[in-house]
Amino acid sequence: MVVLRSVTALLVSVALVGCSGGGGGAPTTGGTGSSGAGSGTGVTPTPPATTDCSLRARQTWAAQQLNEWYLFPETLPSNLDPSAYNSVQAYLDALTATARAQSRDRFFTFITSIAEEDAFNRSGETAAFGIRIQTDTANRRVLVVDAYEGAPALAAGIDRGAEIVGIGNTAATVRPVSAILDAEGAAGVSNAFGPSTAGTSRALEIEDGNGRRTVTIVKANFNIRPVSSRFGARVLNDGGRRVGYLNLRTFIDTADPQLREAFATFRAQGLTEFIIDFRYNGGGLVDIADLMGDLLGDNRAAGDVFETTEYRPSKAQFNETRRFRRQPQSVSPVRIAFITTSASASASELVINGMQPWLRDQLILVGSNTFGKPVGQIARDRSACDDRLRVVAFETKNADRQGGYYTGLASTVQRSCAAQDQITRPMGDPQEASTRAALDALAGASCPAIGTLSTPQSAGRRELLLPGRLSVVDREVPGTF
Repeated sequence: MVVLRSVTALLVSVALVGCSGGGGGAPTTGGTGSSGAGSGTGVTPTPPATTDCSLRARQTWAAQQLNEWYLFPETLPSNLDPSAYNSVQAYLDALTATARAQSRDRFFTFITSIAEEDAFNRSGETAAFGIRIQTDTANRRVLVVDAYEGAPALAAGIDRGAEIVGIGNTAATVRPVSAILDAEGAAGVSNAFGPSTAGTSRALEIEDGNGRRTVTIVKANFNIRPVSSRFGARVLNDGGRRVGYLNLRTFIDTADPQLREAFATFRAQGLTEFIIDFRYNGGGLVDIADLMGDLLGDNRAAGDVFETTEYRPSKAQFNETRRFRRQPQSVSPVRIAFITTSASASASELVINGMQPWLRDQLILVGSNTFGKPVGQIARDRSACDDRLRVVAFETKNADRQGGYYTGLASTVQRSCAAQDQITRPMGDPQEASTRAALDALAGASCPAIGTLSTPQSAGRRELLLPGRLSVVDREVPGTF
């Protein structure tokens, strides 16, 4: 979960490590298009005079950026020798260890590739099988919770609800997943799927409603669609009540037209009750989060505040207030149920928090508690080394000045409803447990509240699978393989 601020960005990721960024006044560096800087009111510092990309030079540069921008400067060590660390990220982890121990920076500050991040934010392109994986360590299972349109796995008939019971380089070398988990844990499963490069082939033994079979699939490049063309936006008829359902996978640039199309349909049908499904959404661009607020704000006055961004006192000139801006597709919600899990972070949480002052007890959190990331990152670029430092530099609050939800949003919302993530049914199916609970809650039914420390999902130890080294895709669309 990451909240990224760039000229137009907000990143989130799980590990959950998230990010959120974006907004016109954010201080960012380098880059092009919506995920870079060089436009708006942000600062564009002079590039380093040297092109030294040695490990020591990169570490020194990263420490300088933290000293200037980090939201919690009082937690930084005064003098930490970088020579003891074999990577920039390891050094960053040591610098931010105190804030991490305080649950204020849970690996949210990180180094990544400028080119890789910009490319993903523009199109959602990645090389993978195109499935989203959860591990159930208690029961030694690996489960498919989503499958992306246009990707190899769905074309091979692998979809939500399938269990992967074996993985191998070839059909002859398939190992039982239970054995991999016993010997190597979740990291072994991640490694068994192979590198994230097009052309990587694996044999997967699958068990689903069609029985058990072995399927050989090859990783390919494809674009992750933020709003699924199969279930992402629909109108549910619940005993004569019509409810708009929207599932958003990630907050990237291509979500803009897809969200507008979905809300145009909702508006044309006069819908006022909505289910917004963020259950696996680790975050993304702040601009897209702001757009979602706009699309949910047709009944908001021009001066109504959606979110505020606040930097450390020495950078207070970059603070900004984002007000609702009506769009041609905007709707006027009376009630909204947000479906969330511990994988819902950053930009997802920003949208929910931003809507709380305007809906009060007509906003319902359904499912399990969110990750808890009320802070965001800015992008600091060193283009000569293709280094983009995402440094936690700001916090977000809503119109009530409410933020600081480090333990998740269940402790801040007035109404919540605990529900399971039922992967044996499609998301958006009125009979799927979380969707059903959301419909019932919108209708006024009572339900058990979500606990802030334990949730149905965490109690069952079902977690999105992440590799040891997180890529941009892992941070924004966690669990993707």
